[in-house]
Amino acid sequence: MGVLAYAVAGWLVIVGALGMLRSRNLVQATVALSVAQSGTYVFLLAIGYQWSATAPVFSSGSPPTNQVVDPVVQAMALTDIVVSAMVTALLLALTIQIEKTHRTLDPDELQRLKG
Repeated sequence: MGVLAYAVAGWLVIVGALGMLRSRNLVQATVALSVAQSGTYVFLLAIGYQWSATAPVFSSGSPPTNQVVDPVVQAMALTDIVVSAMVTALLLALTIQIEKTHRTLDPDELQRLKG
């Protein structure tokens, strides 16, 4: 299970990076970046996963004697999701403004602009 999760995380990052390199549209580049960021969620969750571990909730007041899952990795994954949602929203807002101003979303045409 562990090797498969790392392979999926690496595959998502590589596919997202290739999508950013090959895209001829800023919206497609933003979606490709979102795919690459999804690989980081899988990577973080693969690091924190433990077989037959319980949640780190202590209901009786005493710590459990069996193995528990590290909650820091889960918190980092949730933080990563929030940050990537904000980055995606910001990039899409910038893309809308670029399209309104320059009437194009092709990065090659934007490089030809003088300013």
